[in-house]
Amino acid sequence: MSVASRVRAETGAGWRSFIRRRTAVFFTFFFPVILIVIFGALVRTDPAGGGLFAEPPVYYVPGYLAVVVLFTPLSRMGSEVARHREGNRFEKLATTPLTRAEWLLAQTVVNAVIIGLASLLILGLVIVLTGAEIAFSPLLVPYILVGVVCFCGVGAILGSYTDSQDGAVAASNGIGLPLLFLSETFITLEQLPDWFEPLVNLSPLTYFTRGVRAVTDPGANPATIAGVDPALANLAILAVLAGIVFALGARSIPQTD
Repeated sequence: MSVASRVRAETGAGWRSFIRRRTAVFFTFFFPVILIVIFGALVRTDPAGGGLFAEPPVYYVPGYLAVVVLFTPLSRMGSEVARHREGNRFEKLATTPLTRAEWLLAQTVVNAVIIGLASLLILGLVIVLTGAEIAFSPLLVPYILVGVVCFCGVGAILGSYTDSQDGAVAASNGIGLPLLFLSETFITLEQLPDWFEPLVNLSPLTYFTRGVRAVTDPGANPATIAGVDPALANLAILAVLAGIVFALGARSIPQTD
């Protein structure tokens, strides 16, 4: 079998495995919906006031998308790798032509499809419930895909070094929650201490949110990065980080356990 055939076969198996888990399907789409209903429709934003939601509704679109782009790969990949380790499935995988990188790529494709569908649902709900005026750009698609690749790599690393599925989920939540709220998603940089700004720049999610905001918010006026359009510059930075993390994730997956 060719590389494409092997990845396609593993992708199909991964997709069937996902849709058989009805609880996982439900919460993958239900959690961001609840977040939008609570923050977008019930709490609402108040651009004329102050506090946490003092920006226009469109400002928080990257944050809503980040919920699925960040948490779904972290938790799904972390628990999937841990589950394979517990069942000694990687030992069986080592006897097949499918490499660790190909296996991770197939799982990433499954996550990309899931998150792509969830993102469409999120954008639709944001428009309906908050009235946000979103500018749709073709660059939004690569941002979501590259973000998925990046955090699938992180999830694979977590699953490779935690001792169980529960440990992988706990680690993904422990990493995901701080990243979600400290990467210019729901909390602006001005609301954080000055000394914390360098730490914000270390988060891959920061470049996702900055870039998505640049392409979806018509009123955004982000500064150029080294003279380059911020939408392209942040995508390039995110792509480099995704490539590095994906390679580390593939390398961390054990051949035997």
